[in-house]
Amino acid sequence: MEPSAAAAVTAVARRRLLILLFLFSLLFFAYLSFLSSPFSPHSSSIGTASSNRKFRSLSSSLPVHPLDPLTVDEISTVRSVLLSHPPFASPNPFPSIHSLSLAEPSKSVVRSWRPGINPLPPRRALVVAYSPSSSLSHLLTVDISSKRVIHHDTVPLSAAHGYPILTADDMSRATSAPFADPPFLQAVRSRSLAPSDLTCVPLPAGWFGKTEESARLAKVQCYSHAGTANFYMRPVEGLTVLVDLDKNRVIEILDNKQPIPLPSDDDTDYRYDVQKKKTTKQRAQYKLNPITLEQPEGPSFTVEGAHVIRWAGWELHVRPDSRAGMIISRARINDPETGKAREVMYKGMASELFVPYMDPTEGWYFKAYLDAGEYGFGLQAMSLDPINDCPRGAYLMDGVLAGSDGRPFVRPGMVCVFERYEGDVAWRHSEGPTTGINVSLSGMLMVKGTVYKNMSQVPEHEDLYGTLLTENLIGVVHDHYVTFYLDMDVDGPENSFVDVHIVKQETGAGESPRKSYLRVERRVAKTEEDARIKLKLYDPSEFHVVNAKRTSSVGNPTGYKIVPGATAASLLDLDDPPQERAAFTNNQVRACICIYIQMHAYIYCVYICAHFLSLSLIVLHKIIVKRTKFGRKTYELDHKLLFYSEQIWVTQYNASEEWAGGFFVYQSQGKDTLAQWSEKNRPIENRDIVLWYTMGFHHIPCQEDYPIMPTVSSTFDLKPVNFFRRNPILRAKPYTEDDFPVCRPQASVQK
Repeated sequence: MEPSAAAAVTAVARRRLLILLFLFSLLFFAYLSFLSSPFSPHSSSIGTASSNRKFRSLSSSLPVHPLDPLTVDEISTVRSVLLSHPPFASPNPFPSIHSLSLAEPSKSVVRSWRPGINPLPPRRALVVAYSPSSSLSHLLTVDISSKRVIHHDTVPLSAAHGYPILTADDMSRATSAPFADPPFLQAVRSRSLAPSDLTCVPLPAGWFGKTEESARLAKVQCYSHAGTANFYMRPVEGLTVLVDLDKNRVIEILDNKQPIPLPSDDDTDYRYDVQKKKTTKQRAQYKLNPITLEQPEGPSFTVEGAHVIRWAGWELHVRPDSRAGMIISRARINDPETGKAREVMYKGMASELFVPYMDPTEGWYFKAYLDAGEYGFGLQAMSLDPINDCPRGAYLMDGVLAGSDGRPFVRPGMVCVFERYEGDVAWRHSEGPTTGINVSLSGMLMVKGTVYKNMSQVPEHEDLYGTLLTENLIGVVHDHYVTFYLDMDVDGPENSFVDVHIVKQETGAGESPRKSYLRVERRVAKTEEDARIKLKLYDPSEFHVVNAKRTSSVGNPTGYKIVPGATAASLLDLDDPPQERAAFTNNQVRACICIYIQMHAYIYCVYICAHFLSLSLIVLHKIIVKRTKFGRKTYELDHKLLFYSEQIWVTQYNASEEWAGGFFVYQSQGKDTLAQWSEKNRPIENRDIVLWYTMGFHHIPCQEDYPIMPTVSSTFDLKPVNFFRRNPILRAKPYTEDDFPVCRPQASVQK
């Protein structure tokens, strides 16, 4: 390459359209911040745009796309319909509403719909309700225009179905019940603690046998907020309260009655107004000058209606969702050669998150969370902070959700979209349209209290189940697995999954100076069983989704490939109850815009790049602190999480199979998960197929994770393979100094 050409090439910098979906997971304590915050679905008023947020969806605007989320008015209409529905109408008790969201039109209807040509399909709502008096879950479809219930199923607790997602009212009642129980108050005072200093949190009981089949249960544990806002670092170890959520009463108190010290509040507060009180010398060591993104000509993306994003040839629909947090739909890209829109992905979302803690003792064995199905990513989502979470020029999208009484409330700025400078070169020789997802972890770990102040005090053969982070605090070892649902429609719905296997081939005697080389074997998966993939370092493959009926000019089938990021495999026994519930983990395998949403412990980002998609998980997560004494009681674990033992699954499309851990997850037995669906072994060649990818982290806490964990992230990409005739971003214009009149280089000064 000539020098002038090389300079032009390197000048083309990558940008990303970020749909940063901040999923503050409930990694369990994530929702604790929600409980301790002033937010309540019942008290929330309808959110309005603040003056400094120029770009914003109008939560009360009329829907203009078949996949637009329900509006405030539509949710209010659905509530009115439910109030007059005979099983719920007075004098019958009105059920608690656990989910009220869009009932999507059929895929064929959405794919054939054209704006300005076809009317919107009938708007319908999917309602998940629960009647405590009968212990029955309800699944209803409400037609909004005709104002009637058109479908109503009752779903009793069974081996296949647990309970619906917890509501804010469930959590509030669970945490208040112990304070009306004299034995609990006595247990608190026996530890020389004041009940008024405690913040208690409800945790899913999971399923470990008959006990969890008798009632809808939560396990409540408490923390001291005396002296710190970061109460998670001050656990009241050895005290667990079992609460019946329907009867709102304490069933059992598990108290080890052992004197485990309450950890000190020193240095636990992570807030800036506390940290800035450090000495001037301490602050100067970490001084960082502000960084800003300048777009002199404004953002490159546009928003049609409130949810259709267009950027650099890409078009996609984005909507907040109470369970998934955010759903990306109808991802299409204009072919630079023909100018025609081509389909890439019909629907993509985070389907489930599995977070098992590796401590088998009484107060910890049940901590194996399925965040999406037990808490709901969107229900726990936080409003994003302009400037700190999203740069200037970002488009903020409100989330319209329903409280447990069915009334609508708005989460302002739940999702934001912005374009960002990627910082690396877009191409040297070649690069293609990609999409990616980034998942980042950061925040507070779940920690456990201990009698030990130094490792020298720990007996040689005692297992702490984690790392001693500071005096009297252990960061417990745990895993994070997030499973993504990717309904790929590459040039249409009829696709195939191809394992592009790389194998060593030895050369014959005298054939070549080389003794071996690598060759490629393509294996088309015929059935779902053929497409269960465990990633292997020394047995590598690429994984393509192709359309055999659409070929390039040289005869290759058009396709997209999944490029796995760093991952981890679940090491739990397959018949361990948490692993059975998360059976979907049994297979372990840049100019852009960004779309993201924050959910306490996780930032979930979708990057839409010039030609590819990139998905990232950022673990902000919380250290869950545990405190121990010497005695231990171990438990048989349950069988729920088998869908986490593979990295990649491929299933035949079924509109009812979207949630990897099952539709009703709370206290489920793991009998309706991705693992069970895959066992049907349906044909998947040249069919409408869904790709499931699990991204995983093992987390061994360290002192640097205390008292709040720095960000850890991982990414996987969806990249084109033979989809375009050539590199589609060659026409990208290099930047010059004149493009950035606000930015001027400034010499650094050594001090």
